[in-house]
Amino acid sequence: MLAPWNPQLKRALLLLATASLMACAGDAHHAASKELRFVDTDTAARMRHAAAVGRGLAPASTRAASATLVGIAPVLATLLKRDNAVGELGEQLVECARQAELRVNAEFFGGRAPTRSECGEEVEVDGCGEVVTRAMMLGQRKHLLALQCAREVLERLWPAPFSIEQRYRFYPHARFLESISRSEEARLLAQGCTKELWRTIKPDVVLHSDPDLLRSVLTLDFKFPCPDSNAPRWTRYGDKSAYAGYSQGQIYKDALQGEAVLVSPLRGITP
Repeated sequence: MLAPWNPQLKRALLLLATASLMACAGDAHHAASKELRFVDTDTAARMRHAAAVGRGLAPASTRAASATLVGIAPVLATLLKRDNAVGELGEQLVECARQAELRVNAEFFGGRAPTRSECGEEVEVDGCGEVVTRAMMLGQRKHLLALQCAREVLERLWPAPFSIEQRYRFYPHARFLESISRSEEARLLAQGCTKELWRTIKPDVVLHSDPDLLRSVLTLDFKFPCPDSNAPRWTRYGDKSAYAGYSQGQIYKDALQGEAVLVSPLRGITP
């Protein structure tokens, strides 16, 4: 059973996670077995056992990843000039999602996937008074691992700038977007549920083609459906949101003027 977190502890851990992602920049080589560097020996063994008994996740094919990405954002083929480079990039980002899913499931459930009932358990109420489910808590842990891995992949394969968990403030009616510094983000998080934070977006990964970090070639969001039989989908903003009636994907497209895709362990890359 996950212990409840108080809001102050949660905010502190969130800031720590952000800092760790910024600091994570070591060498990006993967083992031949595709086990990632952040996976310890014991967890890796349990993950191999999970795969052997049928709970492992089949890797997405390079061809499928390439076709999906080129179809959605053709400019990727121009930027990644080497043959099969688009497919390799897509495959390795999906692999990041797969390994994060396996590691966290191994940590909490002995290698099996959580059940629908377990996913729906309420484990805390956040600082804004919103219920947090076990699915949401597991997703946070998986995101942290997947984004650490994604940074390594992009440092090796992406030839242009990229942003990871960059927060922006977007005004849809004015068509105005501005980036928020890490220090400003920390101030907003410390203040809690204010309208300044309410009118912001924070995509997982944004690929840029040039130094203009307010425009994207492609935006990617990692999704970890719980249970894993659910299809990955964009979150739809509720009535109280600044973006009520829109999905995350549509707002990312409107704000950053590029395409947006989901990356998930079982479905790979999807619009």
